[in-house]
Formats: sequence, C-alpha cells, structure tokens
Amino acid sequence: MPLIKLGSGARYAEAPNLSISVNGTAFAYRDLGPRGGVPLVLLNHWGAVLDNFDPRIVDGFACKRRVIATNYRGIGASGGTAPVTVDEMARDAIALIEALGFEKVDLLGFSLGGFVAQDITLKAPHLVRKLILTGTGPAGGIGIERVGAVSWPLILKGLLTFRDPKSYLFFPSTAHGRRAAKAFLNRLKERSAARDKGPIPGAFLRQLKAIKAWGRQAPQDLGRIKIPVLIANGDDDVMVPTVNSTDIARRIPEAELVIYQDAGHGGIFQYHADFVSKALSFLGA
Repeated sequence: MPLIKLGSGARYAEAPNLSISVNGTAFAYRDLGPRGGVPLVLLNHWGAVLDNFDPRIVDGFACKRRVIATNYRGIGASGGTAPVTVDEMARDAIALIEALGFEKVDLLGFSLGGFVAQDITLKAPHLVRKLILTGTGPAGGIGIERVGAVSWPLILKGLLTFRDPKSYLFFPSTAHGRRAAKAFLNRLKERSAARDKGPIPGAFLRQLKAIKAWGRQAPQDLGRIKIPVLIANGDDDVMVPTVNSTDIARRIPEAELVIYQDAGHGGIFQYHADFVSKALSFLGA
C-alpha cells in the first residue's frame, strides 16, 4: 500500500488529542487522514469517549478520508455538562462542525450517535452530504426507551463475570460473537498513551435520559432526508432492536440497508473489514 500523508497521527492509536472552544465549552476531538475533500465526522454510543471508537474502522476510513472523531459535551475530556436530550447533542455537533470550519460533512453515527446524526441532518440539511447510521433507530422507535432496562442486567453480568459489559451488549453469545468481542475489546486497548478520560457516572445517566426521551419522542419525518443513507446493523441487536434499522431504511428515500448475520448491536465491529469496504464505496472514497 502506498504511503498516504495523514493530517495528524499515522494511526488512530497515535492521533493527538485536540480541543476546540465552542460557545465557551471545550470539545475534545481527534483529526486524522488526508486533507481535502469532505470530512467524515464520527458520533459515538452511550457513555463512549474517544477511545471507544474502533481503531480498525477509523484507520480504514482514514486511509482515504479525513476523519474527525468527537466527544459529546460533558463526556471524556470535553467540558460542560452532558445534555439530557438528543436535540441538545445535535445542536452541539452542528456548532462544533461549524467551529471547525466545515461547510459540508459526511456523518457516521453509531447507536446514540445515530440518533444525533439523524437530528443533525434534519436540522441542518445543507451541512450533510451523506449519512451512515449503524446500530441505531428513529425517534419513537421500538424498544429504544427500554435501552436502560435491557442494559443494566447485562452491565451487572459483566461485573459479576469480570468481563467488559460490551461483550454482552454489543455481541451475540455465539462462538463467532465471543471471538469478535474479544478482538474488539483488545483493539480498544491499543492506545497506550494519552488516553481520553472515562465518562463520569452522572454523564452516563444523563445520556440515558436523552436515550429514553428519544424513544418516547414523536416520530420524525425521515422522508425529509433526501441524501444517500447507508444503514447497518446486526441481525440480533438487543439494545436497539434490529427492526428499527429496517424501519429507517423504509422511511428514507435513498437508503441502503446492510444486516450482518450472527451479529448484534456491534455488528460493524464484528464485520469491521466488510463494513469499512462497503462504507467507503458508499461515500465514494
């Protein structure tokens, strides 16, 4: 593979921690990949900090595209207090994108990040060129208000079995799923220095309030999203039921749906090589 000049850091595990002030609040982010073209902004899951982005996915994109990995307000090294609504998170993200000087971006939202990405696209359609929604669902989607009720027992199971709860939350309890979970969790440990701060319990709970509110919110008119959209999930998502991915695909005119077999909420991590290939093709990289 030819050497590609990256913006900052040859790999995500080495990309420097950056910060920008947006309306008086410091937002932490990492920026890598070649300059030029439309940047890809990544929006992550409930309780996630910068070190929760899968390095294989970020690096896979950064070989071809400029990638901006972001933290929400009040999460990790970002300042302020975590919002309790998706609406606030979306407004923060729009302000962050504008503060970085981007007039047009592509968005990839995973789980909670997918809620935020949808809302950004509806609030600021001029800002988004293409949209990737993974492990996520629409406002008012089936089972979304029960994310906490479903997750707490699996989080407790993780504590009792001395395993990262993401093993149970993101992956199926099959041989393939267990192998994928172990590989994913090992990848998250690749960064050995200058790691992000972990989420504080209060921010974790405030984000859960935002998720519950999204699940109880009136459905949005997704038919207003007129840009190309790629939707991906596993066939057995226990956190945001897979039927929600099918629902989004049905409601957005230019949507393409990918469902990974023997996979769960973290299907894109389990099949990261295939996902990156499909996503890059979708983005036109």
